[in-house]
Amino acid sequence: MKSRLIAVIAALSLVTPQVLAERSAFEPGPVIENFGPAIAVEADFTIPDDARFQVSYDVSAKAKEGELNRTLVAAARFMNMHARAGVPVENLNLAVVVHGGATKDVTNAGYYSESIGSENANAALIAALIDADVEIIVCGQSAAYNGIANDDLLPGVKMALSAMTAHAVLQGKGYTLNPF
Repeated sequence: MKSRLIAVIAALSLVTPQVLAERSAFEPGPVIENFGPAIAVEADFTIPDDARFQVSYDVSAKAKEGELNRTLVAAARFMNMHARAGVPVENLNLAVVVHGGATKDVTNAGYYSESIGSENANAALIAALIDADVEIIVCGQSAAYNGIANDDLLPGVKMALSAMTAHAVLQGKGYTLNPF
């Protein structure tokens, strides 16, 4: 039994550096410079030269205190990986619809620190997404339920009547909902 354990540990020690090296190849940028790590891939399923992406994300799960919201990171990763793959940035139109507990992730320092008791780890990521013309839309119903006013939102975050309304409007504009 002991010899099997030693063999497994030895095998893992040979594999681990390679796995870590591969993971370290994931880098943020070029669009969202400090967020959304991705890697270039030699793909067999190619992206057409004239591809235009209009993608929306739905986020209701609040990030753990001090951590980035996974869906916001996914939007940054989408921008970065497609730009790295040669899709012009002007062909990448993204929107993130925020509702439920995640509404607190898009609030300013004053509201967030009073509500959560710490600094909003998502503030810089949201600013970078907005700078890259990603629309961040918060559900007005969830905001009202959580006592969040328009003035409590981070700069550039838009208040909608509801998340359902935002998704319906985006779908009417040709946006598809990303399931990840």
